[in-house]
Amino acid sequence: ICLAASCSVWLSEAQTEFKRVAEENVTLPCHHRLGLLEQGSLDIEWLLHISETVQKAVITYSGGRVYDDLNEEQKGRVSFTSNFLAGDASLQIISLQSSDAGKYICKVKNAGQYEWARITLKVVEKPSKPKCWLEGELLEGKELSLQCRSAAGTAPISYRWQRLSPENERAEQLPPNSRVNISNPGQVLLKNLTQMSTGLYQCVATNEAGQESCVLQVTVQHAQNISMIAGAVCGVLLGLSLLLLVVRLTIRRKEKKRYEEEEAPNEIREDAEAPKAHLVKPSSSSSGSRSSRSGSSSTRSTANSASRSQRTLSTEATPHLTPPQYSQRQLDRKEEPKKADYNHLAKVAVPGAMVPAQSRAFQTV
Repeated sequence: ICLAASCSVWLSEAQTEFKRVAEENVTLPCHHRLGLLEQGSLDIEWLLHISETVQKAVITYSGGRVYDDLNEEQKGRVSFTSNFLAGDASLQIISLQSSDAGKYICKVKNAGQYEWARITLKVVEKPSKPKCWLEGELLEGKELSLQCRSAAGTAPISYRWQRLSPENERAEQLPPNSRVNISNPGQVLLKNLTQMSTGLYQCVATNEAGQESCVLQVTVQHAQNISMIAGAVCGVLLGLSLLLLVVRLTIRRKEKKRYEEEEAPNEIREDAEAPKAHLVKPSSSSSGSRSSRSGSSSTRSTANSASRSQRTLSTEATPHLTPPQYSQRQLDRKEEPKKADYNHLAKVAVPGAMVPAQSRAFQTV
């Protein structure tokens, strides 16, 4: 009987379920009576079942040594809570994560005897801070949709919209013209907006782990105010455009005036008339007296003087013009130059020409 009792296997199974919130700590219990036997052969092992066929070690004690770095995801977050040699091999996990959820098995072995403990751990995450936004127009008579959604959190997540009092931000009921979308509780529709719809609206996302909220400001505007604002904006834009146009025209006018002042000295005035030359007609009485005394000698002297005068006038005034030629017959007959010849010289004279030299020549004649 004693031999049968010593060879018997002590089996103890405890199936327990724990539910904890993420980032919290948890202690999974495991008590045994095998420490009273040979301590050198005592083995303790915690396993995490991922599936029916896959499991991984969390922490073990074997050969007088503890191994707590077997699982990379839980490294540094798992440990034995008490004196596991005396009979308390409970497992502590800190800073819980969603990946820590699953079925844990505590297995104790010593001198051919076994004890087991099975624990189910559920890790729940409270909703992440929801995102609130508006869809629609904030105008009287229009419809507005309030949207709310949390990106993370353990399902199911419930959403609740409420209005906050402007005095103490105390929760109030939604306006009578509001409707909650049954298929999507995170959506509330405000119909036929009025000034009474203006205010603060809060969305609260809740699950078994906790809750988070967000707030929206709704300001309903008059359609007339919108038109006035739009008109004012258009007026300001038009005024700025006119101002820019005036400035641009002023700059261009100044540039044009500066350009004309710079180019005026370089312009050639083609419509200016050349100054007329005033020729002095020789005195007939003086010429007659000199002719009676000198005769033919005086005639030749007169011809030579006239030729020299014409060369002087051609050199100083118009080098490219040839003075009028007089025949010997005219000189012998003591004929005066025709008035047309004087006019020809006056018309082709260049401003600044030395006219007095020509006058002296005719006076000599």
